[in-house]
Amino acid sequence: MEKQRAALVTGAGKGLGAAFARGLAADGCAVMVNNRSHDGQPSSAKHVSDTLIAEGFTASHDDHAVDGEGAADAIIGHAIETSGGLDVLVLNAGITGPAAKVGALTDADIRAVMEINFHANTALIDAALPYLMASAAGRILFIASSAGLYGVRGRASYAASKGALIAYARTLADELARSSVRVNILAPYAATNMTAGQGETLNQSLHPDNAAAAAVWLTRPVCQRTGEIWLAGADYFGRAAAMESLGGGTPGATADWFGENVEQLSAMENGREHSGAEAAFADFFQRAQNIPTE
Repeated sequence: MEKQRAALVTGAGKGLGAAFARGLAADGCAVMVNNRSHDGQPSSAKHVSDTLIAEGFTASHDDHAVDGEGAADAIIGHAIETSGGLDVLVLNAGITGPAAKVGALTDADIRAVMEINFHANTALIDAALPYLMASAAGRILFIASSAGLYGVRGRASYAASKGALIAYARTLADELARSSVRVNILAPYAATNMTAGQGETLNQSLHPDNAAAAAVWLTRPVCQRTGEIWLAGADYFGRAAAMESLGGGTPGATADWFGENVEQLSAMENGREHSGAEAAFADFFQRAQNIPTE
């Protein structure tokens, strides 16, 4: 009998993380549900895990806070001890931080968001990578946000943390391209306690479960795509990408020339995307070498 894939989902005590855990369990994974426990309160991770078990799925739970001292090794160690390996890692745990414009944020505010949304995830990757590399089809899914692509007013630290996460994930995908591990990024839209805290209007079509299909497929062994950013919500899906215009140049370019041609230089109709910064530079430099001399 084929061995059950082992999956770990962080920040899965509710909302999107719980939806991803449910989707992976229904897809045949043995799922470890991680979420930090709070003194005097029932374990949300255990509640999700117990519910999955009651529905006939294979699940377990972990109560570590992802940013705790030694948490990455403890969480991954617990997953390995429970399932004997690790095939799927969904990095969902995160916070929005305080709502404040740039200039009103304290350094401590920014560092707190980066610690959970970025540094905790890089530590988990360091701890998990040997086991994912040993898997026949290791899959990593970073849960980011469109805020990391475009920024968002009043949440600069959150946007910066997700932007850093996207850049880190795409670099990891490039570095692991020749291995069996595939790495992708999901930026979900969902009505959760986190978005409600930002004053967003809640819409039932934006139930977290309606973003889970992408997370499930992107972590299946059949998925060979890597380094991609996907949007999901309300049962609607699309891909996002960093793009560069074709641009243009002229020998001895001046600021005046640039200004006169700025609209054409910035046109994105025939824009290109690249797998990494090296490929982007190579393409840019090749185009630069082909500037007409007359």
